[in-house]
Amino acid sequence: MTVKLARWSLHFYALPYRREIVWANAVEKQGTYALLVFEGENGHRGIAEGTIKATWSGVSANSLKATFEDVIMPRLASIDVADPAAVAQALAGIPENKLAKGMADSAAWTLQAATVGTPLWASWGGQREVDLTWAITRQPPAVMAEEAADMCGRYGFRTLKVKGGQGLETDLAALRAIRAAVGDKVALYVDANSAYKAEQAPAYVNALGDAGATIAEDPCPLWPDAQFASLQARSALPILVDRNCTSLQDAQAFLDKGAIALSTKPGRIGLSEARAINMLAASRGAKVAIGLYAESALGTLISLQQAAALSPAQTLVAAEQTFYLEMTGQIMTAMPGIAQGAITLPDTAELATMIDWASLERHAL
Repeated sequence: MTVKLARWSLHFYALPYRREIVWANAVEKQGTYALLVFEGENGHRGIAEGTIKATWSGVSANSLKATFEDVIMPRLASIDVADPAAVAQALAGIPENKLAKGMADSAAWTLQAATVGTPLWASWGGQREVDLTWAITRQPPAVMAEEAADMCGRYGFRTLKVKGGQGLETDLAALRAIRAAVGDKVALYVDANSAYKAEQAPAYVNALGDAGATIAEDPCPLWPDAQFASLQARSALPILVDRNCTSLQDAQAFLDKGAIALSTKPGRIGLSEARAINMLAASRGAKVAIGLYAESALGTLISLQQAAALSPAQTLVAAEQTFYLEMTGQIMTAMPGIAQGAITLPDTAELATMIDWASLERHAL
């Protein structure tokens, strides 16, 4: 069944955080998001969420709006918008614009699910229950440890991602404090967000391993070159490649240099590109992490459709889509709860039915 586009809309909203968040390249008190809605002539709707951070996606609300109006949507006017392959073909000639193209792709997938009446996670053969990771952003080590104990106690998380990059001694102090706070049954790994120099990375990764970390994510700027190959070959820990792995071509290049762990972010590149990276990694014996993109609760449910479809053999670490817990507002009617470190995905084919439009209006930019 071909589904033509009846109408589309783009909505921008801001969700406050319960505290100030310190990222590697920004300090924020709220997150800004874009909601893309495809309404097919069949009456069903597909949706996607984009994270608006200049230092992450390289776009503003205004620039993204112009891209959709002038570049993306004119090419989708006469095609089957419930067919992600048709959408990809229509947009293939457009360079750059990863976020906009990824959002169009994810909206096509969610419209397809709504049209056939089956949740994506189910149509992809996934499991409804998805294990989750909590990410602890940069703070003094004692505060990070307090947060770790609180979140593990409240939600039962069994995996914690520790944001490093505060200096070797501070990062190690944070690991020690968090381990003391949560005990030995919680797995810890560190994302340094490329904070260290390449020549510092081998010693840094070894120090993380000695401190009990299981993975080192972006310890320094990573490129698919001999330096990366040497770092992974010499390290006892998997080097998780995130920042510079944003396409299937990037993934291929890193795998050719010995990568064994790749981060795929549906919120950054769309569901199709993330799925393609996952399948390529599996064919090469590598594992993937479904990485956070600071999604809201709605974006979390979209990204977790992909996480649910991964087999244990493919999965490096529990999915990172939990950042919505930092927010004091959402645009959903209800959000599935987290228990024992896992979320049960809704048995809802049309995720657009879970949007609280009145709340969206309240949070609109």
